[in-house]
Amino acid sequence: MGPLSIVVVPARDEQEQIEGCLKALAAQTVPPGTFETMLVLDACIDATERVATDTAAALGLAVTLLPGPGRGAGAARRAGMDAAAARLLALGRDRGLIACTDADSRPAPDWLARQLDHVQGGAQAIAGLIELDPRELAQLPDPVLRRRERDAVTRLASIREHDADAAHHHFAGASMAVTAGVYRGVGGLEPVAALEDARFAARLAGHGIPILRASDVRVRTSARTAGRAGRGLAVDLEVSTWAQRRRYRAADFSVSQLSAGKGSASVTVVIPVKECAATLEGVLSRTVEPLARHGLIDELVVVDAASEDDTAAVAAAGGARVIQQDDVLAQYGPALGKGDAMWRALHATSGEVVCFLDGDTSNPDPGHLLGLLGPLLSYPALQLVKGAFDRPLRTPGLDLPNEGGRVTELMARPLLNLHEPRLAGFAQPLAGEFAGRRELLESLSFPVGYGVEIAVLIDALHECGLDALAECQLGTRQNRHQPLRALGQMAFAVLAAVEQRAGDGRGVLGGQYMQPWDDFGVVQVPVGERPAVAGVREGAPAPPARCR
Repeated sequence: MGPLSIVVVPARDEQEQIEGCLKALAAQTVPPGTFETMLVLDACIDATERVATDTAAALGLAVTLLPGPGRGAGAARRAGMDAAAARLLALGRDRGLIACTDADSRPAPDWLARQLDHVQGGAQAIAGLIELDPRELAQLPDPVLRRRERDAVTRLASIREHDADAAHHHFAGASMAVTAGVYRGVGGLEPVAALEDARFAARLAGHGIPILRASDVRVRTSARTAGRAGRGLAVDLEVSTWAQRRRYRAADFSVSQLSAGKGSASVTVVIPVKECAATLEGVLSRTVEPLARHGLIDELVVVDAASEDDTAAVAAAGGARVIQQDDVLAQYGPALGKGDAMWRALHATSGEVVCFLDGDTSNPDPGHLLGLLGPLLSYPALQLVKGAFDRPLRTPGLDLPNEGGRVTELMARPLLNLHEPRLAGFAQPLAGEFAGRRELLESLSFPVGYGVEIAVLIDALHECGLDALAECQLGTRQNRHQPLRALGQMAFAVLAAVEQRAGDGRGVLGGQYMQPWDDFGVVQVPVGERPAVAGVREGAPAPPARCR
């Protein structure tokens, strides 16, 4: 007769979790022989296969091992569901059930039985109630739990607008099921890397297939924050937990506290400038000097872009060492932008902690620097701290709250949500004021232009992990606002930096940016990148700035 249902479990490096999942499946109350399990091994490099094989043999559980495509949980689940549908349909079981769960999930003993009962009652697609492991749940911060509760209420209310009988809001890979005929009829699961469950729900709705959200179909899943998928529950929990642990305020730190705890760590402050004579004196006297007076600053460098005003003289008068950006690593040619100046400054300085400040701030405050250095000097595990500001848009006679940072909201934040969702918790990923440990910064390549801030953030994430990154609220910031058309070039540089990390980079070669205004023409936006400072020597032959 063959199985009435097939359970599909995608797994990538789940040697610690897969045994518990298979034990839960072996404990199902349905009669023996009425279901099979297909375990999709998705480019595993650990002992998942061995543990699964040994566990299945010990339990007498029928498990078929399938190779996954190595393109994420969604594509692996698709491979398993396709195979399950083919087997059930070949046996003539159009209403045979394809039931999905995850390697870190534990279905209740009656999980399959309840779903088969619902199929007998006419259900075609079933979403189970997903509960988080209470032991892991207890380790999450209370604000994270409250936010999940609020989100659950909102999502359920939205679902009940068109499904008044919905018992819960879940439709996730940890417990979703569909009959083989319906699966084939709607065209299967889309092979996306993650959030394939949400896409499948939309596909079912598009074909008029109702989802039964049943409260008696229960699964307990992990509340871990280090999942295998690029987004989903684990990423959501990781970002929410990070926001509670690693977002600070400048007021959390005091000069006396940091002076006492600084120890032997040396601190360099770098201020890249161009035509900043009108504001630089205030930055030096009101932001830097109060901390330098207490021994928190060991090296102060102003990197000048050949300013034609009195910027260099103001910097020198304020106690800074002034270097012209083109004089550092001169074999690389003239500096091509802010990122290039910051990269050269790394080479020309020596502090173990390096902090970059803006020189064009019209309302400087000691907290701007204190908030960047405070987390790094207080928490050794941190590697990078980004500044965050409230940035009103100043118009004649009126300041508009939250209207500054237009490139952040319209370009950077959507890109991070799309490609690097673990960084979506940063309020200002493009903040030019940040501090990091030299060892990290010297290991990263630097875009020469406006893409430097987002590039450093993304590369630091890949190098150190999210918990090594922090953000500190520094207050309100008034910088010069650029015209909208000029922001297009900045947005292009940001897009290029992300594309070179998330895509194939081919679309940014050359940095040509076409502007169809009255003076129609092509602008060359600097999008090349300098190599990691750690591998660069003064006077050595230099390659041109190039895309990665």
